[in-house]
Amino acid sequence: MSPAHSILKDVFGYERFRGPQEAIVAHVVAGGDALVLMPTGGGKSLCYQVPAIARQRAGQGVAIVVSPLIALMHDQVGALHEAGVEAAFLNSTLDWQQALDVERRLARGEITLLYAAPERLTTPRFLELLDGLHQRGQLSMFAIDEAHCVSQWGHDFRPEYRQLTVLHERYASVPRIALTATADALTRADIVERLQLQEARQFVSSFDRPNIRYRIEEKKDATTQLLRFIEREHPGLMELARLRCMTKTPRTFLSRGVAGTIGRTLVLTLPGSLKGSTENLEALLDILPHAVETLRAQ
Repeated sequence: MSPAHSILKDVFGYERFRGPQEAIVAHVVAGGDALVLMPTGGGKSLCYQVPAIARQRAGQGVAIVVSPLIALMHDQVGALHEAGVEAAFLNSTLDWQQALDVERRLARGEITLLYAAPERLTTPRFLELLDGLHQRGQLSMFAIDEAHCVSQWGHDFRPEYRQLTVLHERYASVPRIALTATADALTRADIVERLQLQEARQFVSSFDRPNIRYRIEEKKDATTQLLRFIEREHPGLMELARLRCMTKTPRTFLSRGVAGTIGRTLVLTLPGSLKGSTENLEALLDILPHAVETLRAQ
């Protein structure tokens, strides 16, 4: 079994890669640059998390993940902690002392994946930290998530992403993987040009999602109509839990399903933060009767 497959099974609990994941992981572990276009739910995160862990275990140091979303950073880091991976983030939610502690851990090589916003990554202070890691051969790779933000043709243009060219200019030998779920051909070409990924291998997955369809109905009582639709079309717990949580706890991070069933077992997947987990548990209390009925019906 390859190191990547061992990580996939032992750390993340999956028996096999899906679709192009295996080829992407192998390419990045070997030190290649990549541009990955994969639909939401296709497993983009594993495409950089597995190589980051593999390269760290090989003595190549920390992986830096560029992410524009604070909520996503918290969610990803929480999930990695639950899997036993040393991960951290640097963003505006940390006070000065907390940020300093993360920087010290980074310098000591105690972090496998560090998530940072593009604005922070290009500051002189952060670049100095990266310089030190690079000089010691401990800067493993860069993962640029939501890479469409670099393009003026993308739906969520962020000018700060344009400054990420410094990564190739300053650390040319460090592999980079840019990932997005939203990029047409024009946007992909812009990503390649702006991030200087001309030599990167491109992995483009199909966006055909046969399980997704549009249906238009006259709006009368939106909440009641939605509940009836869910109960009629999707009697499982995941969709109902999402609905209840979004109406009761809008601050809770819900990029993952918060409930489901396996056989006759009720499964809850909670955010990494104590506050988020508490909010989710409180929101889920009133769907327990539905859970019991679902399990009885199986």
